[in-house]
Amino acid sequence: MTDLFVALMPPDLPGGIVLLLMATSFASSFITISFGIGGGGLMLAVMASLLPPLALVPVHGVVQFGSNAGRTAMMVGHIHWPAVARFGAGIVLGIVIGASVAINLPAPVLLIGVGLFLIWTVIAKPPAWMRNWPLFTGTLTSVLSMFFGASGPFVNTYVKSLELGRHAHVATTASLLTGQHLLKAVAFGALGFAYLPWAGLIAALILCGLAGTWTGKRVLNRMSDARFKQALNAVLLLLAARLVWQGVAALI
Repeated sequence: MTDLFVALMPPDLPGGIVLLLMATSFASSFITISFGIGGGGLMLAVMASLLPPLALVPVHGVVQFGSNAGRTAMMVGHIHWPAVARFGAGIVLGIVIGASVAINLPAPVLLIGVGLFLIWTVIAKPPAWMRNWPLFTGTLTSVLSMFFGASGPFVNTYVKSLELGRHAHVATTASLLTGQHLLKAVAFGALGFAYLPWAGLIAALILCGLAGTWTGKRVLNRMSDARFKQALNAVLLLLAARLVWQGVAALI
């Protein structure tokens, strides 16, 4: 069994790094279901320092698809379906646009702009257009996802504008991210990325993510809606600060 596991791993990836990625997948899924957000960004940050740049966003996308699909299946009864239907059309449009055009703005400017926007949505309220124009919101977040990988903060901001309870918030966000990451993975495959050498690592990370989701759900069940919203806002602010810092550091 051990030999089969090793054989399925990418050839140039040491075993210690594989184990670190598996532990991170468990932790990131635990964080996401417990607090509504944060795990995808953590997973992306760790992967960015360990994987080749060209593999980062595609592999992360498939792993996040698996993690969010498991989260969706575990909480399907809490999904706010009207949001999924309206936002879903925007996901398709955004992935098509993101796969076919280049963003003209420099990446550091986009990072700073998105970070400041997230801070504003926490300090004030998510703007009305995010709730009222789900097609546009789904399109915008999906385009950004093609370039930055972790789209959780953007999707969470939309779901936050719906003012759902903690279980509905987590379930609805997971279902939207499942569709977004699935289509993104298909798009990168169509653009020529070869997933087969990474299949073993992807499967291992998804399984660890499912274990983290199952464990974290118990924390969510014990948390009040008010405490959940406080935790969500805190993590959003931390992620926003990180985006701004990355953008400023790239400009200096």
